[in-house]
Amino acid sequence: MGQYLPIFALLVLAALFAAISFVASRLLNPPRPTPAKVSPYECGIVDQTEPPERFPVRFFLIAMIFIVFDIEIIFFYPFTLVYAELGGFGLVAIAIFSAAVFESFLYLISNGALDWGPAKRLRRSRLASMPARTTRSTIRRVGTEGREVPAGEAA
Repeated sequence: MGQYLPIFALLVLAALFAAISFVASRLLNPPRPTPAKVSPYECGIVDQTEPPERFPVRFFLIAMIFIVFDIEIIFFYPFTLVYAELGGFGLVAIAIFSAAVFESFLYLISNGALDWGPAKRLRRSRLASMPARTTRSTIRRVGTEGREVPAGEAA
C-alpha cells in the first residue's frame, strides 16, 4: 500500500491546486459581464450582422472530407508497416479500401463540397416547358403489346 502513497499525494495536490485556483479566481476577479465581454470575438473582426441560425451544408461536407481522409491515414499507416507479410491479399484489400475512399470523395465533390463561390442557378430545361409533352406522349408502356387496353386509358 505504501507504494501508492506518492500517486495518492500527487492526486491530492492536484485537486487542492485546482480548488485554490477556482477560489482565488472568484475572489480576485468576480464576474461582471458587459455587452463587450459577452459578444463573440473572432480575429479582431466585430460582427455587423447576426449569425445565421443554421450553418450551410458546405461546412458539414468539408468536415466529412476531413474525417474520411483522417480515417484513411489511420488505416494506411499500419498497412505500410506490414505490407510485406500481407502479400497479394493486403494489396487487394487496400485497393478496395482506397476505391471506397475515392468514391466517397467524388460523392462529396459532386455535392459541391469545395464550391465556395456564389450558388449556381439551375436553368430550366426547354423540354419541361413544352405544353405538347405530357405523360401520355413521353412514357411508353412496356409489356402491353397484344393486351387489351382497359376502358378509359388511351394507348
